[in-house]
Formats: sequence, C-alpha cells, structure tokens
Amino acid sequence: MLTHPVLRSPAATRRLIACLALLLITLAPPGVAGAVEMTSLYTAEVPLDLDDNDPRSTAYRNALVEVLLRVSGSGIFSDPELFDLLFPNPAAYVVQFRPGEDDNLWVRFDGTAIEDVLRRNGQPVWGSERPLTLIWLAVDWGQGEREIIAADDPERSDDQARTIDRNRLLRQRVLDVAERRGLPVAFPLLDTEDLARVTFPDIWGGFDELILDASRRYEANSVLIGRVRVDSSQRNRWTYHFAGEQRDWTGEPELVLNLVADVLAAEFAIGGDATLRTVELSVAGINTVEAYGSVQRILSDLNVVESFAIASVEGDRILYRVEAHGGAERLARALRLSGLVEQDRFENAPLPGDVPAAALEFFFIP
Repeated sequence: MLTHPVLRSPAATRRLIACLALLLITLAPPGVAGAVEMTSLYTAEVPLDLDDNDPRSTAYRNALVEVLLRVSGSGIFSDPELFDLLFPNPAAYVVQFRPGEDDNLWVRFDGTAIEDVLRRNGQPVWGSERPLTLIWLAVDWGQGEREIIAADDPERSDDQARTIDRNRLLRQRVLDVAERRGLPVAFPLLDTEDLARVTFPDIWGGFDELILDASRRYEANSVLIGRVRVDSSQRNRWTYHFAGEQRDWTGEPELVLNLVADVLAAEFAIGGDATLRTVELSVAGINTVEAYGSVQRILSDLNVVESFAIASVEGDRILYRVEAHGGAERLARALRLSGLVEQDRFENAPLPGDVPAAALEFFFIP
C-alpha cells in the first residue's frame, strides 16, 4: 500500500523531496543495530541415502523439515501429519540443489512460497532479522582446570593443545544447534577489556549483573550464561536474560540452545492468523539522508510490517502509517529489536473514515 505523504509546510516538502532524491543515489544505508540478518534460512544440507527408494525426494523432505524448524519453530517439525498436509510435495519448493560434502545434498527453497503456505494456514513465520545472543560459558574441567569459552582459541604450547581441542568441541556443539535453529550467537572475545570486568568466579558464582554490564559492548539482545561441570553428577546450570526477564535452566548445551530459540521464536514469529492492524508510528531524530534511509530500510525489512506510508513530516519527525501483523505490540517489539528507542505510547484519535489506530513514538539514534 503506497500513499502520497501529507506535508504540513513547504519547508517540510522540500526537505522530504531532497531526502528521497538523495536516497536514490545512496548505495548502502547503515545496517540495523542490535539484530542480525540471517541470509540462509531457506537452505539446508542433509544426507543423501542412495539406498533409499527415492533418495532425492527423501532428501528434499528432510531438508524442508530443517528449514521449517528455523522459520516456523518446533510445531511443524514435531508433527509429521501437519507437515504432510501443508507440504505434500516438497520438491515443488526447491529452486536449487547441488551435491554437498560427505554424500550430502545441499538444497535451497523458495522462501516466499513457503511463507505464503505457512501464513495461509495460520502457522507462525519468523523473519530473517533475529536477535543476537551472547554466550558466556564457564567450564570446570576438573582437577582445578577452569576456563571461560572464548570466541576464538588463544595461542598455547603443545602440552596445552588438549585444552584447545576440548574448548573447540564444546563451542562447536553450541554453534551446531544455533545454526540448525537459525539463531545468531556469539562468544565473548575475552580480550583485556572482558577479562578486566568478568572472571570465572563471577560467572560461576551467579554475579549476573557484572556479566550483563560487560555484555553491553557486544550490543546483544539476549545473554545466556552457562556453568558446565564436566564428568560430574551435578547438572549444568544456565541463566538466560532477555527483555528484562531471567529464566533458569539445567541441562546439556543442546537442550538449552533449543529453549533459547523457542523463547525468541515465540516472541518474534508472526502467526498467519495475526490480525492486520493500522498503527501510527512517529519516528524522531530523522535529520539526515542517512537517518531517513536507515529508518526506511528498518521498516521494509521487518517481518511484522505488511506495508507503510508517510503521513506527514514535521522537523526531524516523520509520521508513518503502518499496516502491522499483530498490531502495535508486535510492531513495538520488532522496532525495539531493530535499535530504535521507544518513547511514550498513546491511543491516537482516528483519521476521518478510519477505525482508531494505535500509536507509537520512537527515536532514531545513529
């Protein structure tokens, strides 16, 4: 839905026209802060069993199951009957395939077509813009050996190679699950800045406020803190911080990473039956061409936004009329993830001929 903007002054008209004209020659506006765009949600690599009656068809089905786990959550993944009902012919959605490593088959699917099927049947769809989860993982290897798993392995002597290998293997277990669920994750650098602020006892002792404070430099949207004791009867302990809430879990890393993915999918996936509502969105702080381009890109990329149009411009503030799946609550969550700062929320009077529209106020900070 596109409409012509209603401008309140000649100066505002000139300002918006200049922004639009210059935007056309702006090659790449700044990216969205605080979120990661997952570009391979609709690709999967699965084993190709040559002894199967129809190896390629079976591989297509298995690959589509993996894709649906990323983009729609565990519902369809765990319900074979629902899968067969919605996608009786997975090959119809394949747009590219090629041999992978170790007798695997790499498959890319038509994401738009898959999302359309999911939405029409009331199933959730989780878009490509996803929160970054920072993982602080303290490991007690026994016999006094304790470490925090870093984003990369430091240089060590030959007799310390075993430590590098076991750290790498544990880190890879986490990364494998994150990749399967389409979950952006990162480990801390453990550089001098990190080590000056966080120690192993801080993590192990549950001093989460120190860890959350040290996490701000990474601009992560959620923080997972793990305490793993290898070869022990004691269960691994985890705390997960997201949206001002704390969750406490126990279990293996694979279980916990799946729980994180389920929490975020429930928060950000949009159900196909979500009502499309009009929201008036005011964004202040748009005082440069780059700022205008960034906000336009944010709105264009949000899965919750069906369409949007400029209603008016006043100073550094633009009022958008947004058609949003799930209304103001869902839109506000998505905008907070995108890096915009929320201001006061209020109920706005309806425009002539319209039903009342919820209104949001946000501020753009470069």
